[in-house]
Amino acid sequence: MRVTFRIHRFNPELDRRSHWEEYRLPVWRGMTVLDGLIFLRNQQDGTLSFRYSCQSAICGSCAMEINGTDKLACRTPVRPELERHGQVQVGPMPNFPVIKDLVMDMSAFWGKVQQVTPWLSSSEPEGKTSSTQELPLPQGHGDFHNVDACIMCGACVAACTSLEVSSSFLGPAALAKADRFVSDPREPEEAKYQRLLELEKPDGIWDCTRCNYCVEVCPKDVKPMDAIIRLRRAAIERGLTASGGARHIIGFSDLIHREGRLNEALMPLKVVGFHPRGLMKVLALGFRMLLKGKVPNPLGHSLPGLANIRRIFRSFRSTLNS
Repeated sequence: MRVTFRIHRFNPELDRRSHWEEYRLPVWRGMTVLDGLIFLRNQQDGTLSFRYSCQSAICGSCAMEINGTDKLACRTPVRPELERHGQVQVGPMPNFPVIKDLVMDMSAFWGKVQQVTPWLSSSEPEGKTSSTQELPLPQGHGDFHNVDACIMCGACVAACTSLEVSSSFLGPAALAKADRFVSDPREPEEAKYQRLLELEKPDGIWDCTRCNYCVEVCPKDVKPMDAIIRLRRAAIERGLTASGGARHIIGFSDLIHREGRLNEALMPLKVVGFHPRGLMKVLALGFRMLLKGKVPNPLGHSLPGLANIRRIFRSFRSTLNS
């Protein structure tokens, strides 16, 4: 049995633009996409370029787009791909510049990880030399919600819809890494506050659209979107509520608690505030909502079961405080 590998090819020294080439190669029991690429390069085309190292889903270097999904080539069996798609199409991951063939430029990716300061802050007073002694985790605290399992493969970044719109967005991998240190009990509280102060700025935690694609493609079940949500909660708990995203969450919760449902007429005001410039932005929207019957009658009866909704809020708050 033979399989068709359709490979993205681009050599900046020879090609003006990228193109696709097809190869036929044998299939053997337990064959992975990475096995096929290695065979292809060794037996048919020695000019093919791609990255790999451990071949055990640990290093993350063989991440690429396989039949439209961002995956690790070393843990992607050929047979299911062939049965579902009829071929194996392999290309570089989106949201990364291509250096050659399947090799991507990861410099921006690593720069964003560096930007979130991926190490513990010093707890020494300013002016004193920090100790080189290892800081052990307090007993019983070793759970970082699996964020520390990240292998930095970049699959979540490739799948990120926010990065498709804005290349300056920090991205799910860097933000998940930031969550790991905000969750660390050894990190000083002031340092956590400073981290969150930076992360709530534009291109940070509030630019995630919660599309969940990063969670779907992560080979290590890190759940980067969940990490971003935890960072948002941590920021709000520390009083960082000036951003539009934070105002949206607080306003949404306030309306549900007060009225038992979302008041779509008041929600825009909760986000933009009552400043003249903000009001001008939502005035036309409010008029269209009025015509469509989206503005609740302020003199109408309250929703049945409102007391039960408020009881849920009280129960949740008491749980947080306990």
